Amino acid sequence: MNYQHQHIYRLTLTAILVALATCGASLFSFPIGVAKVAPVQHFINVLSGILLGPEWALLQACLTSLLRNLLGTGTILAFPGSMIGAFLSGWFYQHTKKLWAGVSGEIVGTGIIGAIIARPVAALFMGTKGAIWIFVPSFFLSTLVGSLVAYLFLKAAWPLINRCLIKQQED
Repeated sequence: MNYQHQHIYRLTLTAILVALATCGASLFSFPIGVAKVAPVQHFINVLSGILLGPEWALLQACLTSLLRNLLGTGTILAFPGSMIGAFLSGWFYQHTKKLWAGVSGEIVGTGIIGAIIARPVAALFMGTKGAIWIFVPSFFLSTLVGSLVAYLFLKAAWPLINRCLIKQQED
């Protein structure tokens, strides 16, 4: 596949994943503490990280967070959590070629690092004064659910995905 076709493929898949994450977060989300958790976002972050790589996963997470905020279905906390998790998912997978590493990147990036960064973001933009322990459990629970579902999905679909990726590289 030449560069232009690969770019169009990644752009198209990113747009589809943004749409799925935005709609999915609207259909299935729940509040825990000050955060509105959306496991579908984490599911999509793992998919984009593994299928597209860290840069495109970061773009997907940013666009999804922006859309969710514009539509009123997300909070400003969606940015640090999802963007760090999506990027690390892609980065960990890219360096190991292991599905579990991509899942771990999302869990560490969102559930721990994103939650820690969310505290000052919430204080600055939402006026929320809370200890870090308020953010970590809600972020961690959300990303754990979405990431584990993504792992099970990818594990089941991996033979088909691999064939498609190989065929795509041959074209």
